[in-house]
Amino acid sequence: MAKRYELTTTQWARIEGLLPGKASDPGPTGTDNRTFVNAPCFGCARWSDMPERYGKFKTVHKRFTRWAAKGVWERVFDSLIRDRDKDYLMIDSTIVRAHQ
Repeated sequence: MAKRYELTTTQWARIEGLLPGKASDPGPTGTDNRTFVNAPCFGCARWSDMPERYGKFKTVHKRFTRWAAKGVWERVFDSLIRDRDKDYLMIDSTIVRAHQ
């Protein structure tokens, strides 16, 4: 069972093939991509507050930054946008306008 803020098996299945470090990719195979992807989802205000079960926060941050530079996160989000199931939608508060 997934812990709070961690991806469910269904959610993980949707993005697993989009991530680098698979056995079929050239180069080294990533160690536990699922745990790594769960780390930024945890909801910490600071990387250093991340629980130890995700690994050293500096290592996780460095990998996260590398993936961002390579466009991995962009590719995942683009795929999820194209193939959304519309179970729920999230909006950012910056687009919400309220009358006085």
